[in-house]
Amino acid sequence: MSQPVIITAALTGAEVSKLQQPALPITPDEIALAADQACQAGAAIVHVHARWPDGTPSQDGGLYAEIIEKIQSRCDVIVQVSTGGAVGMTAHERLQPVMCRPEMATLSMGSVNFGDGVFLNEPADMRRFLQTMQEQEVRPEFEIFDSGMLSTLNKWIKSGWVQCPVHCDFVLGVPGAMAASVASLVFLHAQLPPESTWSVAGMGPAQLQLGAVALAMGGHVRVGFEDNVYFRKGELAHSNAQLVQRMADVARLLERPVASPSEARSILQLPGLPRL
Repeated sequence: MSQPVIITAALTGAEVSKLQQPALPITPDEIALAADQACQAGAAIVHVHARWPDGTPSQDGGLYAEIIEKIQSRCDVIVQVSTGGAVGMTAHERLQPVMCRPEMATLSMGSVNFGDGVFLNEPADMRRFLQTMQEQEVRPEFEIFDSGMLSTLNKWIKSGWVQCPVHCDFVLGVPGAMAASVASLVFLHAQLPPESTWSVAGMGPAQLQLGAVALAMGGHVRVGFEDNVYFRKGELAHSNAQLVQRMADVARLLERPVASPSEARSILQLPGLPRL
């Protein structure tokens, strides 16, 4: 049997607005409900960004703690917090959710042009993020927006700062970063550290296309409103769960069983212990 596929649902993000996607979850209650629905549809991980009531992005630790608690009261899904936050936030702001001790957190492996802005990740800040995650026993997901970021991760492994196996997410199609193409995915996959697990997050229509390719390659996949608000061209998705369900259906057609949260914990070597 093929290895189960881990589906991550990126529920909210920092850029999408209610104007663009009326079903976007904003409040802790909305995010927790969306997480539960995504889990029921097949998501083993939910990638969480917090928002203030007016919809602006927030990295406030108290707000993240509330969101995590509400999600955990509904379902057993793995909560993965963002340390990317939003363009312009300081490293101190972005690190706050890690102190809530979620099971996972993202760690972007460098700086990148991000549309009209610049997502800045200085090397010293990246190492501080890694050290804090290690101290808090939070498993990092290394976010790779271009090939240089993967080279940096390989250098960290060689230096002994990071132990294999690692889990990477290839984020493809962000304006200013690597293109959302099969060629990009194959190129990055060839440079993965030994015994790594990986997923792909394609922007816009590439969410479905690259997700299907990743499934065929034995990888995992991220879907959700953070990366794509449409179900098909011109038709808004009505929920994150709808996007999860479609990818779960594709996985089953390719004879990839969909991983439960407990199976995902085993694949990713997470302890699965209570975090709050």
